[in-house]
Amino acid sequence: MTARAGTSGATPPEPVDAATLREIFSRLSAANPEPRSDLEYLNPYTLLVAVVLSAQATDKSVNIATAPLFARADNPAAMLALGEETVRHHIRTIGLFNTKAKNVIALSRILIEEHGGEVPRARAHLEVLPGVGKKTASVVLNVAFGEPTIAVDTHIFRVSNRVPLAPGSTTDKVQAGLEAIVPEPYRLNAHHWLILHGRYVCKARKPECWRCPIVDLCRYPDKTPGPA
Repeated sequence: MTARAGTSGATPPEPVDAATLREIFSRLSAANPEPRSDLEYLNPYTLLVAVVLSAQATDKSVNIATAPLFARADNPAAMLALGEETVRHHIRTIGLFNTKAKNVIALSRILIEEHGGEVPRARAHLEVLPGVGKKTASVVLNVAFGEPTIAVDTHIFRVSNRVPLAPGSTTDKVQAGLEAIVPEPYRLNAHHWLILHGRYVCKARKPECWRCPIVDLCRYPDKTPGPA
């Protein structure tokens, strides 16, 4: 993807100004004051595992697979006791389940051996865990530990480039841009608001502009008309 993602072939509009940016987040906040991740989890460890499993998979499919898995293993020691084969069986309906099962077992072992069985709060320690990269670490830091990070997935990348908020040619550039400009009162929940907006309203193929709470503030030129 490039910074032109989600726009027509014409020159893309300039990013919204600071006042408009604040109004956008004010409206998203008013519509959903306490946003939550669609992933279901019990504690920081199960959140970490769920996010690792969600790569190239839907949150719904992950929740279906992890409900019985987390009922049996909600901590690293219990997951290791299950073993890779059993974990693989539980997550077999999720894409890349073989690799993900290996990663879940490997990261669980590292948590026990190097972190006392706890999920570390340091980004550097999170990002080196098997199956965990910058995006997964950002989600865990935000959701589990309340840090104002913005993990940019395809939904947030699309919304940021469409509106545009902080356009960029890569997810890392969009993340850096958003974290630099989102007003302080909205930083903690910005990740959730943007991902939910992209998932349910500002959809990839056909954004539902007619029911968008920020449609008058958005500068995306190819808005979708309402249903007849």
